[in-house]
Amino acid sequence: MHSFFLDLINFSLIYIYIYGYKVMFNKSMGYTKTTELGSNYNHLEKMSTSELLTYINNEDKTVAFSVEKAIPQIKLLSKIIVKKLTNGGRLFYIGAGTSGRLGILDASECPPTFGVSHELVNGLIAGGDTAIRKAVEFAEDSKTQGWKDLLDQQISTKDIVVGIAASGTTPYVISALEMCNKNEIITGCITCNKNSPLSTTALYPIETVVGPEFVTGSSRMKAGTAQKMVLNMISTTTMILLGKVKGNKMIDMQLSNDKLVNRGIMMLCKELHINKTKARQLLQEYGSVRKAIKNYK
Repeated sequence: MHSFFLDLINFSLIYIYIYGYKVMFNKSMGYTKTTELGSNYNHLEKMSTSELLTYINNEDKTVAFSVEKAIPQIKLLSKIIVKKLTNGGRLFYIGAGTSGRLGILDASECPPTFGVSHELVNGLIAGGDTAIRKAVEFAEDSKTQGWKDLLDQQISTKDIVVGIAASGTTPYVISALEMCNKNEIITGCITCNKNSPLSTTALYPIETVVGPEFVTGSSRMKAGTAQKMVLNMISTTTMILLGKVKGNKMIDMQLSNDKLVNRGIMMLCKELHINKTKARQLLQEYGSVRKAIKNYK
């Protein structure tokens, strides 16, 4: 038995149990890689539609609890983001594949939702804009392009960069954060593996360990959901603390369609105790809910 255990610990890859999950532990890399573990389900192709949907939903139910455990980490990163943006800096998300797309999605929603400039929150993806719709082969494996993409945006110490990678091993992201650290640019990350290379690189890591995916290794599922939840929390909290919400209303939203115009009208009616005709006149005159409230006499 003594010989057996000696042989076991000499393997670079062993299995241990954390929070009920059988996890892969890579001794040479010093972290657990739960995102690549085998699914808790098998023979998926033999399941009925109802079974597939139910089991996927059961797995999804666990994601919010994983995010909840990371709130202290999310708080630390959010506070430094608010500080940077208050002092004239910008927020950059950088990722590859699903992670990169989620960063771009969150960044692109900030201007219409909160009325901020398109330059305040930015999303970068390995492979460039083409990769938003179509995967660019091996783009995530570059150890130089991530930093080049940031340099193209005139990145500076005023800004903050958040790397997003479910596995926490994406070279495009890790190398970019390493260069940021060398150039005294504050870094954070969102990953789904504890103590991953990305986590140990970022100054402010966020780790949401969601466990094995329903389809083995498909990190667009629970891992992607967790990342989206964290991004929602970061950007929404940041914008509220920057004064972009009054009460619970988006008073700086861009009035870019009829739905939002009507929402703005209803905000003004409730806030100023006026009718819809007057509210519409104010929106047309001042262009935003905030300015209409400020200038109403």
